[in-house]
Amino acid sequence: SSGINAEYGDIVVGRVTEVQQKKWKVDCGSRLDCQLQLSSVYLPGNVLRRKNLNDELMMREYFAEGDLICAEVSEVGNLDGMLKIHMRTHEKYGKLPEGVLIKVPSVLIKRSKLHFHRLPCNATVILGSNGFVWVGPHFVPDQPIE
Repeated sequence: SSGINAEYGDIVVGRVTEVQQKKWKVDCGSRLDCQLQLSSVYLPGNVLRRKNLNDELMMREYFAEGDLICAEVSEVGNLDGMLKIHMRTHEKYGKLPEGVLIKVPSVLIKRSKLHFHRLPCNATVILGSNGFVWVGPHFVPDQPIE
C-alpha cells in the first residue's frame, strides 16, 4: 500500500528527488514519487502562464533536488495511485525555507480547512496530509527569505 491515503485537494509537504523534462519528482511518503508538472506551478512574478523553453531550462532555479516544497494534490492515479500535485496559488504553496521536517503517520493528521499555523513565536507549522510536518520561520512564499 502507499502508506498515505491522499485525496484531491490535500495539502502535502514533500522533498524534490529529481528534475525531469517538464516535471519534478517529489517524495511525499507514498509508494511512488509524486509528480509536479512545470505547467502547474506559479513562477516568479506570480503568474500561472504558459511555460516556454526558457522556463524548462530554469527548472532547477525554481526547485532543485533536496528542496522541501508545499503543494496540493491535483490528481490520484486510478490504477497505480500515483499522485500529481500542483501549486495553484503562490500565497500558500512553493519552496519552503530552512526548517525542520518531521514525519509522522499520516493518520495522525486530520483533514481540516487549516493546515498552515502561524505560532505566536513567529514560527510556522504546516501539517501535510501525508504525515510530513514542516516547522520553520514565518515566511511569505515567493518573497526573498531574510
